[in-house]
Amino acid sequence: MRLLAVAGAMGHPEIMWRPDQGLSARKPTIDDVARLSGVGRTTVSRVLNGGPNVREPVRRKVLEAVQTLDYRVNPQARSLAGGGSRMLALVLASDLDAEPNSFYASALELGAVRQCLHSGFQLFTRHVPQDDPAAIQQVIDIALNQRCQGVILTPPFSDNADLIQQLRARGVHLAAISPGGGGLGLVDAVGIDDEAGGRDIARYLLELGHRHLAYLGGIAGHLSAESRLDGVRRAMREMGLPDDALTVERGDFTFRSGSLIAARMLALSPRPTALICANDDMAAGALSVAHARGLQVPGDVSISGFDDTPVSAIVWPPLTTVHQPLKAMGREAVRLLSERITGGGGDWAFRTLPHSVVVRESAGAWEA
Repeated sequence: MRLLAVAGAMGHPEIMWRPDQGLSARKPTIDDVARLSGVGRTTVSRVLNGGPNVREPVRRKVLEAVQTLDYRVNPQARSLAGGGSRMLALVLASDLDAEPNSFYASALELGAVRQCLHSGFQLFTRHVPQDDPAAIQQVIDIALNQRCQGVILTPPFSDNADLIQQLRARGVHLAAISPGGGGLGLVDAVGIDDEAGGRDIARYLLELGHRHLAYLGGIAGHLSAESRLDGVRRAMREMGLPDDALTVERGDFTFRSGSLIAARMLALSPRPTALICANDDMAAGALSVAHARGLQVPGDVSISGFDDTPVSAIVWPPLTTVHQPLKAMGREAVRLLSERITGGGGDWAFRTLPHSVVVRESAGAWEA
């Protein structure tokens, strides 16, 4: 058992808890955090509660002490002290300059709300501009100002290890939707195997005879969408195709960006015979451009989406896409949070839900 001796107020050594001590050792307190970081108790409280007027070096020093000591705020005690309720927040990324991917958000929300009704929680949803320099602080403020016991993070916030660590230091329970990068393995999470989904849709098109593909991607910071691209590339390598058989351009998951990128892709010579889109909204935009240019889908070009949202079934021709169980993902995120809040759960869990290729009329065979 390791102990750390520090000087107390009267100059006598005190024993400070360390995270590698045995279960019989006392848990660290806010005063331990203050001593280790060399600041006052009030400053520590201000940092943990997202208060103003704290210099960045001081804030970092306090959070480093919190991490070293494995200090945890008691969210139930904080909620009782502030009159809070059993509130969960669903945080979604937004782009104020583009239309939202509305079904993605509403499907996650619907699944989460249904599970909240079953588990006795309340849910509210907030959209945070992902490119705002203050986005991380906005998410923290949402959790603290609403006295949330739990927060569900979606990409790209679910990829952000710094944000996750800051929220955990403040005693906020977390669940992540489709985390990647630094966020993977830090919290309970749910998602599909995005890399396998990208491989499966590309493999389907390659087996139809397509040998020149284009990938209409989302924002580079969304690691789940990047994993889909990795899967497309893997499928092409497995078929022995060269790197230049795939043309890649990134958009922002919107109908408009799908339209703009598809216009450029379809003007290439030689033209890609199949467009793989990072979501259904972009695929619908690509489909509109193909129609406007008098191209037959799938006779002249095949188009596929991802997510299996309602739009994929109502456009013409209906989109071949990858089904992602969004409502089930929202439901599972709440279930994981509920277990943590009520004292259950062991190691951080990642629940992989099944995906599938949904074959419709927008993709067809190609003969060179």
